[in-house]
Amino acid sequence: MSLLDVIGPVMVGPSSSHTAGACRLALLARYTLATVPVRALFTLHGSFAKTARGHGTDLALVAGALGYAPDDPRIPRAFEQAGRAGLSYGFETADLGDVHPNSVRIELWTAEADQPSRGVTLLGSSLGGGLVKVFELDGFRLEFTGGSPTLLVRHRDAPGVLARVTRVIADDDVNVATLYCARRRKGGEAMMSVECDRPISQAAADYLLHLNSISWLRQIPAVMSAASDGAHVASATSDGARTEPRS
Repeated sequence: MSLLDVIGPVMVGPSSSHTAGACRLALLARYTLATVPVRALFTLHGSFAKTARGHGTDLALVAGALGYAPDDPRIPRAFEQAGRAGLSYGFETADLGDVHPNSVRIELWTAEADQPSRGVTLLGSSLGGGLVKVFELDGFRLEFTGGSPTLLVRHRDAPGVLARVTRVIADDDVNVATLYCARRRKGGEAMMSVECDRPISQAAADYLLHLNSISWLRQIPAVMSAASDGAHVASATSDGARTEPRS
């Protein structure tokens, strides 16, 4: 048992589930988009839908989309900050099915006309104590928690792709913690999420991206210990860290 299990996360807000967890889910979506969003839509489920305003879930979600960590002092002014950043946002409520009561669908869009993939849709749950789990990304059923650096790979479903990716990771002397893979249909589009002990090198990421079967990849940093000084966001959205879809 860690200290986090006893006292909860360092955060701004009244609830580790409704504030810190919500912020981390939106931060994971922001990292997956890999650029500054201009529009966001948050669809709230269960207790998130019932207590969003009272527990600051709405502020936390917008803050995460802006790139703020759960301990960022700007969270109470997230709506004001969104206006300054040019981020428009909206909230809806819906039944997302048989999922945790603290769940949300996060849709982010970018204004970059030269980016083929201009949006991301992430579904995730806040499990308590600031812990989160993503269970769907762009329609693919997979899992990652934000507790470790995560490699997301969108690819064509073909023999050997999974083995090729894990071989590159191993050759980079990186250990895999968890791996999920989902496909739309046999031979169609697929996606994998690979939680690792540390990020793979940029050289390894560049090699994977140039394989014909891989259309894009993202390196998502761990958000459970992300600092609030903005450096982690700047690093994850820099040209060196971004990998755009193959045209």
